Amino acid sequence: MSIDLRPYQSDLVDNTRLSLARGNRRVVAYLPTGGGKMRTAAAIICSALAKARKVVFIANRKQLVQQTSTVLYGLGIEHGILQADNTRNLDARVLVASIDTVHLRCLPHDISLIIIDECHAVAGSAKFKQIMFKRSLVPVIGLTATPFAAGMARHYDELDGALFQDLVIGATVAGLIADGYLVDCDIYAPSEPDLKGVRSSKGIDGETDYCPVDLAQAVDKPSLIGDIRDHWFRLVRHKPTVVFATNVPHSKHIVETFQAAGVAAEHIDYRMSDDDRAAILARFASGATTILSNCALLSEGWDCPTAEVMILARPTRSLTRHIQMAGRVLRPAPGKERALLLDHSGSTARLGHPCDDLPLVLDDGRPRESGSKSAERLESLPKKCAKCSFMKPAKVHQCPACGFAPERQNEVQTVPGTLVKQARRKPMTTDVKQHVYSQLLYLQQKHGYRQGWVANQYRSIFDVWPSGLEKVTATPTQEVLNKVRANQIAYARRREKNHGTGH
Repeated sequence: MSIDLRPYQSDLVDNTRLSLARGNRRVVAYLPTGGGKMRTAAAIICSALAKARKVVFIANRKQLVQQTSTVLYGLGIEHGILQADNTRNLDARVLVASIDTVHLRCLPHDISLIIIDECHAVAGSAKFKQIMFKRSLVPVIGLTATPFAAGMARHYDELDGALFQDLVIGATVAGLIADGYLVDCDIYAPSEPDLKGVRSSKGIDGETDYCPVDLAQAVDKPSLIGDIRDHWFRLVRHKPTVVFATNVPHSKHIVETFQAAGVAAEHIDYRMSDDDRAAILARFASGATTILSNCALLSEGWDCPTAEVMILARPTRSLTRHIQMAGRVLRPAPGKERALLLDHSGSTARLGHPCDDLPLVLDDGRPRESGSKSAERLESLPKKCAKCSFMKPAKVHQCPACGFAPERQNEVQTVPGTLVKQARRKPMTTDVKQHVYSQLLYLQQKHGYRQGWVANQYRSIFDVWPSGLEKVTATPTQEVLNKVRANQIAYARRREKNHGTGH
């Protein structure tokens, strides 16, 4: 059995196989949210079946088990289920399993490949790690849109090495947007909520974030919820919208406020029955419900391309959580040219635009140095114009929106209550340009690219031709490799379209 894949999905399958062939036992396969991780996983499963191997696909939520099973049946892949009372057909060569049930009952002994969905949660999960420790000789492929989660490459004596040993990148967000597989996202952000006194805590997934109890007290206020409603009416009005709230009461309060204003809004959470959740999701997908609010239930695995707007009412310090939530509205749909994010949390100002380049490097759990990739991202966050409140790119002195060039100062003033459009960041300093130029020269020499390749790649990054730079080489960073890869995919896609139309 073969499964039709997009070019980048096919490359991801091949490169993941090569990584395992090089001796890596635990490999992370990365695709952005909406990039088709499940279809890619199905192709990997078919390849394993062709070699008479038995595969288990493990998910961390009941709904993801059901969703995976539905996809596999749709592709004609017979399988069994290992999940509480829903367990059946355990003799099948493919099992879709819940991590909780696997932890209680263990895996069959003849499993020869483990695929872990949303594997960014593995580092913070004792259940997942216990399975990997017990089956350390069985190859593991992890799927995720956020491979930079804390501790994913941490060393464990039980594994005689890193939790995950290699990261294989299938595509970038920018590349998928350029090729039309995702839509870009415009962001408007109010002034940051007052989070003074809100403590930090480490969640069950190992990520450090705001303490949920403190956070709820800081944001679940009638004035802030009213502000969410008012800005939605002013900027959106009636477009399908998903809301991420801080907790269940906060989500319900947001829904009640919209309902009082005559908007069809519903709340959904894990405490509801399967039938009730399915009915709520169906009403939203059909357009009967305009606003769907939740806490974290929909942050992973939920696929509704018609969702066009996201209201982020939950402040977060976790880049993983930020990217997972924002990814819910990036899938394309008929008539949907761009997504819209209304950030009432200040998270974009802390963590950056979700469609910007991400730190696609596995974290080994060691303290980050000041020059780390995460630090570089923080230094490149957008800043607010003191005059018009437009969010301008880092290190851009003159505001692109109003032309205001303030005197140099240490602090940037804000305009309370005003939604302002987030702008993309781009490195602008000569040192950065030289460094990127040197990396492109290295790639040209290594691969024998033709004359002019470096200049074209450089222009795609900085929007200008290279000038006055030294012809010295430097080892490429992952960010530059990602950008070049995205350009190559976009070029191949354009050629494919041109050939298809006879041009």
